[in-house]
Amino acid sequence: MGIPVAIVGAAGRMGRRLIANIMESDDLTLSGALEIAGCPLLGQDAGTVAGCAPAGVAITDDLAKALAGAQAAIIFSTGSIREIAQAAAQQNCSMVIGTTALPKEEREELLRMTQNGAKIVLASNMSVGVNLLFKLAAEAAKILGEDYNVEIVEMHHNQKKDAPSGTAVSLAEAVCKATDRNYDADVVHGRNGMVGARTSREIGMHSLRGGDVVGDHTVIFATGGERVELTHKASSRDTFAKGALRAVRFLADAPAGMYDMQDVLGLK
Repeated sequence: MGIPVAIVGAAGRMGRRLIANIMESDDLTLSGALEIAGCPLLGQDAGTVAGCAPAGVAITDDLAKALAGAQAAIIFSTGSIREIAQAAAQQNCSMVIGTTALPKEEREELLRMTQNGAKIVLASNMSVGVNLLFKLAAEAAKILGEDYNVEIVEMHHNQKKDAPSGTAVSLAEAVCKATDRNYDADVVHGRNGMVGARTSREIGMHSLRGGDVVGDHTVIFATGGERVELTHKASSRDTFAKGALRAVRFLADAPAGMYDMQDVLGLK
């Protein structure tokens, strides 16, 4: 039958692709589909909404019903993570959380849950390629050193609400950790007016929005005479869905704890 998985945000763009990929898998099964109250798709079959064959699982706004019987929950939602995570933890349901811009206090609460037995993968980006980019950016920053200026450029569709993207923030954090920089002190979000010459330690952060871009991220290392650019471009949300499903499989055999996609992919 496979690992029973509940999807939070089932009617959204990512939720639909997660459901489609679960239904195509041999080792996972859809057990629940949660949406917010008032969603016009409540009561409809989650598989049908995702453009697949009927899954026999109705989209619901009842959290307990959606999580019933689930061994894992995948959360790509901008709603209250705290309530969902608490309910999942109470029934020993592991969590894969791909929500960006998570408040610090919610991150801290998730960490406390893992100390009480919860299993969580928390990542700003579930893509296998992006997580490789995190590692490559950190390695490049170490090797190239302060002679190379670092700029990060990200672009997403015109409906994305947060800026910079969680992935861009994670890229900057990876560079900061690798080079003993401080995110709050050294990252510059855009530039305007007479800002003067850049310092060697600053990391420029730039967010572009337009059209239906799924997600583009570039880390630029520039010095006199040459420039190194590391780029990842996502053309389909399936790349994030497939990464999230890998995280579900990883947690099935993992001990309690807080993990990220670097753990899932063995990149640490």
